[in-house]
Amino acid sequence: MSLLPSRRWIGALGLLAAQILATTAMAQPSGGPYGPVPQRYAVPKAPHVYFVAPDGKAEASGASINEATSIEEAVTRVVTGDAIVMRGGTYRTGGLQLNQGITIQPYLDEVPVLKGTRVAIEWQSLGNNVWRTKWATLFPAQPLGWWQREREGMKTPLHRFNNDMVFIDGEPLQSAGWEGEVSAKAYYVDYAKGHVYIGADPTGRLVEITAHDIALHRPSREVHGKPSDRKGPTLRGITFTQYAYRAIDIEGKKPSTLVSEEPTDDPVGPSPESEHGKEVMGTLLENVTISHCSRVAGYFRGDGLVIRNSLISDTGTEGIYVIGSSDVLLERNLIRRNNVEKLTGYFPAAVKIFNQSYRVTVRDNLIVEQPNSNGVWYDVGNVGGAFVNNHVEGTMAGLFFEISKGIVVAGNVFVNNVQGIRILNSSDARILHNTFVNSPALIDRNERSAQGDHFGWHPQTGPDVSERVGHVFEGNLLVADAAVKGPLLRVEQAAVTCGKVTQTMMSRVDGNVYLRAGSGQPLISWAPLPEAACQAHFASLDALRQAVPGAEARGRALPAYAGAVFRSPELRRFELARVPDGVQPLPIPAEVRKLLGWEASHQPGALPAAR
Repeated sequence: MSLLPSRRWIGALGLLAAQILATTAMAQPSGGPYGPVPQRYAVPKAPHVYFVAPDGKAEASGASINEATSIEEAVTRVVTGDAIVMRGGTYRTGGLQLNQGITIQPYLDEVPVLKGTRVAIEWQSLGNNVWRTKWATLFPAQPLGWWQREREGMKTPLHRFNNDMVFIDGEPLQSAGWEGEVSAKAYYVDYAKGHVYIGADPTGRLVEITAHDIALHRPSREVHGKPSDRKGPTLRGITFTQYAYRAIDIEGKKPSTLVSEEPTDDPVGPSPESEHGKEVMGTLLENVTISHCSRVAGYFRGDGLVIRNSLISDTGTEGIYVIGSSDVLLERNLIRRNNVEKLTGYFPAAVKIFNQSYRVTVRDNLIVEQPNSNGVWYDVGNVGGAFVNNHVEGTMAGLFFEISKGIVVAGNVFVNNVQGIRILNSSDARILHNTFVNSPALIDRNERSAQGDHFGWHPQTGPDVSERVGHVFEGNLLVADAAVKGPLLRVEQAAVTCGKVTQTMMSRVDGNVYLRAGSGQPLISWAPLPEAACQAHFASLDALRQAVPGAEARGRALPAYAGAVFRSPELRRFELARVPDGVQPLPIPAEVRKLLGWEASHQPGALPAAR
């Protein structure tokens, strides 16, 4: 869904993405800063500090800035508690292996950049605005086995799954299927002959082609003659960019996989929390940039992971991929432009929290520019999540919570998403005091179970069909202009389950405020109902109350009033310009107040009214 055009009553919701990012200082809910914050890093006090430089010599001691060694050599020497201090500049390197709990950071305020590309300098002109070079490091790939070619093959050409990338003067090119499709913006790779073709004259240009498929690999086993200490690295102030496949890979029990293998089944099958996430614990990323990775920014496994004030941008199927890990915190990150190849049938998400992760908190992040990707997806067997105080704009589904148990979704602002949230085949989602702007909410369940599922054991990790209950939707503000069709709140289930699964999914739906422009559109859909159709649409809250006793006793549905609804959407400020008549604050549960830092009561929506 592209950003919608502006409406007088709602303000300029449809600002271009560049304008969104230019005003991040005013972004909601906290105002940031989001993404890396410039720092001056003191040399850490550590048992051993190794200084490295782009032109460092492997034989140098690394004991001072005047004796800098190479980054490749330093990672072989360090042990737990040591530090690597990086001079500024470009390091064209990859495949670095490290299994010790160390710190890697810049020297003072210098800017080290790890790149997975090399510069291509030998080109042959073929005429017709086509140039060719021989290239030794190529990364062909196929979609994983579960990708359904019979359904998606006509939408996504197979060459999009290859992991090679080409950049001209820092701008990424799009892959093409043959030589005749190359252009100033597209390249082609002949894997049989090892040739790369471009359609722009490389003379005087910086042309970079991928040479490494990973920057930093943190195995959970012996490396460089040292056993793993089970401690994750601390990474601060570093940029990783232009890596085929991924920039960072933190292992669990299962060794990191080839691109042709399933990378996320770790653990394999249902597993108690005590049995996974313990191989590498305590990884920290702070003020880190990861961009232009062909598949994911990183696979992160291990309890106690923290990713803070980092930029994740221009990635493939995922940005941050958290797998089988507990007590994770993602906060104040700027995450933008995932699924840049526009793959279909690959279920992309800017952040994927996958496979039996417990207590993952996603707090106060800015997630934008995701028209071909979901925002944050808790997928399969997750327990006890918290998604609070985030601003999510321009995604397919801002938050997707699937086959999982228990999440608090509170204090978030969702703007111009195809779906603000989707809660699917899950239980005990509490959705409290969020602001949904042109972003409908969907809570649904279907017949998917542990028997005969396309993905095997995945449904076994979440609630069974009859257990997908216990949701709360309370104190939310839902605002939509006339371009939004269909219900603003959808509570639905698959037709095949009608008459078989009859318990309501919702424990409570109350105190929500609906402001809608236009007329003739339903406000809410609801299931299950005793009627034969099982599902019904309601144009008013009164009609809903008659069919579903107890629903929306304190809710209000109002037509959009003349004038501004929000304080200043042009600057991404979504406080109400005024509180609608009759709308009163609602009490906030104590555990939710603790997550949000709020008082005991709050008006509907994520934000107070403008003063």
